[in-house]
Amino acid sequence: MKPEVVTAEMDGAVGILRINRPDVLNALNPATVTAIGAGVLDLTGRQGARCIVLTGTGRAFSSGADLSGGDDGNAATPNRAEAVLQKYYHPMLRTLRDCPVPLVTAVNGPAVGAGMSIALMGDIITASRQAYFLQAFARIGLVPDSGSSWLLPRLVGMARARELSMLAEKLPAETALDWGMVNRVFDADQLMPETMKIAQTLADGPVGGLSRIRKLYWDADRNSFEDQLNLEDELQLAASLGPEFAEGVRAFTEKRAPDFRKAAAQAK
Repeated sequence: MKPEVVTAEMDGAVGILRINRPDVLNALNPATVTAIGAGVLDLTGRQGARCIVLTGTGRAFSSGADLSGGDDGNAATPNRAEAVLQKYYHPMLRTLRDCPVPLVTAVNGPAVGAGMSIALMGDIITASRQAYFLQAFARIGLVPDSGSSWLLPRLVGMARARELSMLAEKLPAETALDWGMVNRVFDADQLMPETMKIAQTLADGPVGGLSRIRKLYWDADRNSFEDQLNLEDELQLAASLGPEFAEGVRAFTEKRAPDFRKAAAQAK
């Protein structure tokens, strides 16, 4: 029996997804991409995860699209490539964008091409010191896809985004940290323990409020200032009527730490 291309497990209230094709450095094909999206939906739905950690198995996060062909691979013909992006990659990326809980990506090794795009979808991005990021598209005569041309300029600025895309040079994790592309860098053996601490903090937090924060920042770039003010008002009203705000105020007056998980459970 073939191993699962993506594995999923729960660690307390944190769901952990691992891209699981270590023999090909977690290269992406339609089955793998579909499994990532399905895993997020299952963990946040049926299993009740309050935070998701997405990482890779073995020594890579993901080496990008699997160009080797074979079963369910990414064929090199232009029409096939466009169809694969629209049918598989885009829905998965929208699922990550619309994730109802905080999303943390733990970049344990190379994040290349579309794998780099997936890594950059995290609300919090952690990386191993051995990791690097690579916009490899120009090396084979292609253009950035999987949202990287949207994500990169917003993270590192237009000049650096062009540089990464046109020169197709490796960006070490430490430089990515200096550029503001990732949040924290750890030694390899500390990446998952430290990432899980962050994820647990998020899972213990006001996940409804954090989900609204995600929406604010995802929508900010397409909104005018007036539109963003209106969205803040809308989401603030919804948050103020919810159980998390009530618990936060109660905890403040009682001089104790808020228990947002209990408040959410009681509201169901």
